[in-house]
Amino acid sequence: MRIGYGRVSTRDQHPEAQHDALRAAGCEQVFLDTASGKLARRPELDKALLSANRSGDQLVVTKLDRLGRSLENLIDLSKTLQERGVDLVVLDQGIDTSSPAGRMFFQIIGSIAEFEHALMSERTRDGLAAARARGRTGGQKPKLGPHQVKLAREMYEEKDADGKRAHTVEHIAQEFGVSRPTIYRHLAKP
Repeated sequence: MRIGYGRVSTRDQHPEAQHDALRAAGCEQVFLDTASGKLARRPELDKALLSANRSGDQLVVTKLDRLGRSLENLIDLSKTLQERGVDLVVLDQGIDTSSPAGRMFFQIIGSIAEFEHALMSERTRDGLAAARARGRTGGQKPKLGPHQVKLAREMYEEKDADGKRAHTVEHIAQEFGVSRPTIYRHLAKP
């Protein structure tokens, strides 16, 4: 039996292309995860591995990077599948581990993919360091500017005639169009 597995890295990506390719390749079951391959749990991969448990079954993926987190992870998965007698088929790279040449090619492609990932991570780190050196930082822009933070702090510290706070954090948040945690975060800063 052919079991298909696909994964998209972010919520913005769409798994339909992988699903269609796996169905076209004759997969009777298709499992799709939406998660980072390196960090997140992949429950659909676990289900696919449970389904591909008999000798002669094939686990089919569109690309090798959709399956494993690292070369070590890919080799472990390959060994697990090999112990069960399950072959791995990678459509885009033409890998089929049912042959010795396919197993060798799988390991070579996995090494290249890991090397490419390491280079990409290094380039990203270098780019971020260069941006920081130029005074640019990543992340979302602050919801409140310095003047607004000052006004929010003044509103928070303002007292009424009875000596109680004149404005609640909820009221201040509504006034600036932000959430209460945003106001608290800015009030906590010196």
